[in-house]
This record gives sequence, C-alpha cells and structure tokens, in this order.
Amino acid sequence: MAISWNEIKTRAIAFSKEWNDVTQEEAEAKPFLVEFLNVFGINRKRVATFEHRVKKLDEGDGYIDLLWKGMLLVEMKSKGKDLEKAYKQAKDYCAGLKDYELPKLILISDFENFHLYDEDGNKTVFTLDNLLKNVQAFGPIAGYEKRTYKEQDPVNIRAAELMGKLHDKLKEVGYTGHPLEHYLVRLLFCLFADDTGIFERGMMLDYFLNKTSEDGSDLAMHIDSLFNVLNTPEHARLKNLDESLAAFPYVNGKLFEERLPPASFDSEMRAILLRSCSLDWGKISPAIFGSLFQSVMDETQRRNLGAHYTSEKNILKLIKPLFLDGLWEEFESIKNDKNRLRKLHEKISKLRFLDPACGCGNFLIIAYRELRLLELEIVKILLKNQTVTSINDYFLVDVDQFYGIEYEEFPSQIAQVAMWLIDHQMNEMASVHFGDYYKRIPLKKSATIVHGNALRVDWQSMIVPYPWEKHATRFHYILGNPPFIGKHLQNVEQKTDMNLVFANVNGAGVMDYVSAWYIKAAKYLDTHQSDERELPNTLVAFVSTNSICQGEQVSILWSELFNKHHVKIHFAHRTFKWGNEARGNAAVHVVIIGFSNFDISQKKIYEYEQIKGEPHEVKAKNINPYLVEGADNYLPSRKKPICNIPEMLYGNKLVDGGHFLFTDEEKNDFLIREPLSINYFKPILSGDEFINGKNRWVLYLKDANPKDLQKMPLVLQQIAEVKNYRQKSTKSQTRELANFPTLFAEERQPENDYLLIPRTSSENRKYIPFGFYTHDFIVNDSCTALPNANKWHFGVLESEMHMAWVKYVCGRLKSDYRYSGSIVYNNFPWPQDPTDKQKVVVEKAAQVVLDARLLFPESSLADLYDPNTMPPALVKAHQQLDKAVDLCYRPQPFASEAKRIEYLFELYDQYTAGMFVVQKKKRK
Repeated sequence: MAISWNEIKTRAIAFSKEWNDVTQEEAEAKPFLVEFLNVFGINRKRVATFEHRVKKLDEGDGYIDLLWKGMLLVEMKSKGKDLEKAYKQAKDYCAGLKDYELPKLILISDFENFHLYDEDGNKTVFTLDNLLKNVQAFGPIAGYEKRTYKEQDPVNIRAAELMGKLHDKLKEVGYTGHPLEHYLVRLLFCLFADDTGIFERGMMLDYFLNKTSEDGSDLAMHIDSLFNVLNTPEHARLKNLDESLAAFPYVNGKLFEERLPPASFDSEMRAILLRSCSLDWGKISPAIFGSLFQSVMDETQRRNLGAHYTSEKNILKLIKPLFLDGLWEEFESIKNDKNRLRKLHEKISKLRFLDPACGCGNFLIIAYRELRLLELEIVKILLKNQTVTSINDYFLVDVDQFYGIEYEEFPSQIAQVAMWLIDHQMNEMASVHFGDYYKRIPLKKSATIVHGNALRVDWQSMIVPYPWEKHATRFHYILGNPPFIGKHLQNVEQKTDMNLVFANVNGAGVMDYVSAWYIKAAKYLDTHQSDERELPNTLVAFVSTNSICQGEQVSILWSELFNKHHVKIHFAHRTFKWGNEARGNAAVHVVIIGFSNFDISQKKIYEYEQIKGEPHEVKAKNINPYLVEGADNYLPSRKKPICNIPEMLYGNKLVDGGHFLFTDEEKNDFLIREPLSINYFKPILSGDEFINGKNRWVLYLKDANPKDLQKMPLVLQQIAEVKNYRQKSTKSQTRELANFPTLFAEERQPENDYLLIPRTSSENRKYIPFGFYTHDFIVNDSCTALPNANKWHFGVLESEMHMAWVKYVCGRLKSDYRYSGSIVYNNFPWPQDPTDKQKVVVEKAAQVVLDARLLFPESSLADLYDPNTMPPALVKAHQQLDKAVDLCYRPQPFASEAKRIEYLFELYDQYTAGMFVVQKKKRK
C-alpha cells in the first residue's frame, strides 16, 4: 500500500546520505535500486526484475537493468558515461516490450545523476543530493498522481474501446445480461484500484501475468477467486490462501457480494485484459468514463466513442449557481474566522444531493468532487501550522451524502462504482497535500443509487437518518439531466408516468417527458421543506429541452408550477447547445432552470449571444418561464388577438392521401388526358413550396358542379381514391370524412387576398419570410393566412421586434421555429397608438423589402434569407424596416435582444392586466 509523502521524504533523505558516501568502486546497481524503490515503499521482489531480456530493434538480445512492467524501466551506467545515449538504448529496449509492459517512467542514472522521463517525454534532471526536492516526480510509482480533468481524454477512450472488445468476446461465448454487466463493473473497479493505491501498485497485472495460463483457460477461475477475496475480510480468509491473493485488501461496499456465474476466457481475451491493465487507470476520469463505458454496450454508439458523455463544463453551468458559487462566497467571507469555518465545514458535511435521473452518475461525481475541493481548502486553513499524525478524521464530506435514481440497471451500477473512484481520487489529492496517505478501504460508506423509475419512486424514502438525526432530513439539492422525450416518442410506460404525475392537468398530453421531473420536484418542495436554520431550503436545477419554455407547453407546465406549487425561478441558462464538440454529436438545444418554492431578491440569467458560445451573467429581479426578466406570466393559447389586428387562419387540411396534389409535370400530363379539369386546378402553397420557390397544384372541388364531374372520369377516379383512403383510416373522424370526398378535411381558404406565414422555418434565418398572395392560391395547413393584411401588418410582422418575440415564445420542431397563431400571433403586443406618420414610414419600408426580393427573381426565399447569401440590398431594407418599427414602440433604441423581449413582455402585461393572478411565497 502507498506510504505517506512525509515517510517518503524521510526515506529519501536517508537514501541520499547513505549513497553519497559510497565510492564509485563500491557502487552496485542492484542494491542501489532495491533501496531506491524502498524509498517509495516498493518491494522490488514483488514488482520488478533485474536483467530482463528483450529483443532489440536489430533482433539482438538486450538486457534491461530493472523492469517493473507497465511502470518503470531503469538503465544504470557508470559515472561519466553518456546518459543521453543510455536513454536512446532504453527506448530501443521498449520496442521489444508488449503493450502492457511499456513503462510510464524511464530512469537513467550513474548513481550521482538522475534523468527521469515520463510517458509524454517530459524530462526531469537532478543530482542525488537533490532527490528530496524532486521526489514527487516519482509520484506514479508511489501511488500518487496529479489529477487533471479533461472533457475528452484519449486514455478514457482507449479504456472504453478495450472494455468494449472484452464485452463482445464475453457475449460471444454466451456470458450476457446482468452477470456480464456486473462482471465488467467489477473489473473496472479492480483496474482503477491497481493503478491508484487501493491495491498495491501493479498487483492485479502481476497476478494475472504470473498465475494464469497464456491460453486464458484458467483466467476466469482466478478472477472469480479474486472477486471472492475482495469480498472477504482478512481475518475470515482461508489460512492457506495463495499469498498473491491474500495480499489483496478487503474492499466490501457490496460491490463483490453477489455470486456471479463463472465466465470463460481464451488467449485473445486474456491479451485484451492484460492490455487493459497496461493503461494508466489513474488517469481515468470517473465523470467521463462512466458514460463512455455505458456506450460500449451499444455497438451503434461505440463507433462514436467520445460523443456520448455529458461535458463537464456544462455540468458546472448547473452546479455552480445551484450551490457551489454560494458556498465558495461564504468560504471567502469567513476564511479568517476558524470558528465560523468549522461551522461551514460541518454544514457541507450534512448536505444531501439527489439526481433523480442519474445515468452513470456524471452530475453526482462532479458535484462530489467540487464539494471535496472546497472541503480541502477548509481543512488546509483549519490545520495550518498544526502537526497532524493522521488526516483521516479531518475530512467529513463522504459519498453517502449523494443519492441517485436510474431506470437502467447497468448505468446505476457504474454510478455506484464511479462515486467510489472519485472519492479515492479526492483522497489521493488530500494525501499529496498533507503528506499522509489517506484511503477509505474497506468501503464503509457508499452513494445510494436506486435502480428504478424516478417518477414512481418516493424520493424521500431513500434517505436513512444519520445517527445524530431524530428523523430523516430532506434533500438540500436536487439536480440532473432528466430524459428528453417528446410526446410522439413516449412509450406506453412513459405515457402512464405522465398521466400519474400530471393527474387532472388539462392539455398535459403535449408535454415533453422531462416536464414530469419538474412537477415531481415541485411536489417534493411542497412536503419536505424544514426549519433547519444552518442548512439551506431545498433547491432544484434541471437541464431540459428548451421546449418547456416555448410554445404550448409553457402555460400547461408553468401554470401548475406557479399557481399550485408556488415555484420561483432563481437562475436560468437560456438556450445553448448541450454536449461536447465530438464529431457526430447530436445537436441538442437546452436550457437550465434553477428553482424552489421561495423567492430570493437576486436572480441570475445566463445569456448566450450564440448557442455554441459562452454565457454572460445578467442580474434580474424576476425571471418568467420564457427565461427573460418579467412577471410570472405565461402566454395562453388564444383564439383571438390581444390587439386590434386581423384574425389569423390556419391553412386547409387535405387528408387526401396525395390524390388531389400534382407537380407541374403531373398536372400537365393529367390535363392532356382530362382537359376539362383545367378550371379546377389551383396553385397550392405549403411552407416548402413558399420558401423554396416550388410549384404544386391541387384539384379544388369545393364548388364543383356534379354534372361537370360526371364528364371527367379521371377526376372521378381521384375522388374515389380519396374516399377509399379515408375509409381505411383508423380514426373515426377521418372515416366520416369519406362521405365528403370532394372536400378537404378542413376547409379554411381565405375569401380575400392574404399574407402567407409558413408555420415552420429554419432557426438560422434572422427573419421568417412572409408573402402576399391572392385568394386563388390555396393555403396548405403547413401555413397560416392573414386575410386583409396590408403593408403595415407585413412590416411589423417582418421586423426584428416580432422576430424576437417569435424566437422566445414559439414552439420548435427540432430546432426550427414553429409559428403558432394561437400562441405567437394572438399574444404579440403591437405598438401602442402609432401615429399615422409612423405607420406610413413602416409601410414604405415594407415595400422596399418586397422590392428588394424582386431584384433576384430566380432566387427562392430560402436563398434570399440564408444568412450567408442574403443580398446586401435586402439586408439594408430589413434594417430600415427594423428601425421604423422600433420607433413605433419607443424613441430609445434597444441595447440587446434581451432588452427588446423584456420590453415586449412589459407591454404584454399592460395589455392583459388583470388576467393573471400568481400567488407568491416569500422566503421566511
């Protein structure tokens, strides 16, 4: 086991003194190296060999002075010899080693001078009398390593790939399901333990190399024996147990408790396991590797290893404003007062955290790590200038403060183990600072990870009171990244979950699955707040699809949260791209919302100028459900506009199986065969035709004379096809429509000329293009129509002011804008009492926009409004229109889009004053 840095330093001083007095003639490599390894508590006989034979690049034999496979290669030379040449010789030897034998460190020495190279080629040079000053460069062989946390590390990916290969091989031989998953999780723990001082360094690799056959036939037996030993206290083990097995520590923690069926290995599988042992598992990040490890189980995901974990940077976006920033601010304000610092230390040791959709535990791991980093700074101050013989009693934060719920069994197991791994890494960090080796083996405490459905589990039932508690306290922080599943993708069980959580809530059928976690958390807030003065009231923060802050979902979800559960939003990240930059990573646009059922005075909004960019913080008095500063209002679905403007019509819904629709070519061919039908063909506009400049035609038979239809057999054939299509429908309403085969399913054609608005448009466009059409153009239901609209209406709707409103309140289809008359248009606050002069200016600017479009008759609206190809004349026309519309609202310019949307919500509140009464609950 690793010894403390203090002990290592004491031994280093003694070693330097002893060998400094040895003359050149007396110096011998073997005793020198035996005693050198002893400085770090390493028994040479167990880990390393002298004069290890190896094939060099020239096929000749070479002899390595000392080789500790996978860790250290030493080449000793006489005083005065060229050490640089000796290093090249050592590198030549490495070419003859197997992957799992390659060393992390290469040491070249002539007894007086030391050249140390790490696996990245970094070089440390010192003399014997300076060994003490450079002793930490040998941290890896002592079981200590500096920790770095990267969002993507090749070591993590290589490890996941190897475990994936082992998974496949075991699965091929019939070792599957729960045993396979649990088996791999155990191996993951052992590999990590072998490189981080939980086991004696290199212990497992040495055991597999020396005790198992090269054909792998007995490997499963030895692994089973190892698992059994790790689950058995030293005093309860067999007296005649092989000493190699007896040397492994008792782990406990229930990880090795279950008896698994024996597996089966061959030579290739043994080689994979040995290659896995050769990796530096001390460099594995539990926060990253858990998700990577889970992805290896899915062959379709494995091709893109590196794209399937949650970015650590994004996790910090949630946990910093939720609890971390506040704790660090408290620390900074009291760090010179040890009494108050002790109280802070005690407080953080009592905090409880729950991730009710924890997956592989990423959020819990990072939250625990950050809490331990804060604790380390507290302990540093509390123990400053004190002589400490053991640091074990000074660290109070432990993994049993963390809880998770996960639907799938395998990731829940990974989360359990990953919490032990990050705990050990943090203990190592404390050991490095205080010079005293600190470990928690056997495992006495563990995170509580429940395998179950979080929407049906009683969250509070997971908490078992601590010994000093009269009754179970509550969770102080609830956090995580619940699943994003839209209404159309939910399976039967998930729909049942939604019905249970949203019982008796009208319209809940349109909600995203993630919304159920908000309601469940809000119900928890209602029943589990307490009067603990020293601990915070429960706070919640979730990553969510931005759909819950847009479109029709807002009024359904937030009316429940505001009015029934008295929720207040404390902080929010507006829409940004979730995940990492790995190739193939799906673009998921999300928000982060932190909330509770009490109010605070200082709220924070994190704005993004670009969804892939970095946020900047803005203080807010109140945050509304659209994540802008404003009252706790939500936009209802309205049948009529709040302002005096034309009413919007949805387009016609055909439900014709495509039998009334024709391309130019199909129409011309039909007319050749059925010339009398020419009077019944009309152009039809869907969003696709309108934006991309395509032509399509429809047989419009609403007012067709039956006598005329009898003269057109091909038209009658199309009518019959429509009737047949509707009759075969599973919907009774559609089957009823079969009685009216000449009509559209829903007729909503404007009688007058109109302004066409596509319901779906790319988010990349700054402006959604609208256009004027005569009533002869049939409107498809992928568009809406504004009858009797004029250039004033066109100008305001095409302005930056209206587009800002669209961006924040409309629903989304994937990431595209989904324009809605009932939510977007009918709730839009138009300018208050614009003057006739202002309206004329807007109308003239609107005409300039229309004229600019005509300058490029061959270009579609998609071409014209692509941000990369938008003509300068059209850009300038829109800028003039924006300015004209802005002046109708107020004379002062808007400093940012956020200010623009805040103004619109204030205006909306004025227009709808008295419609909403939101109950408020202030913090006690």
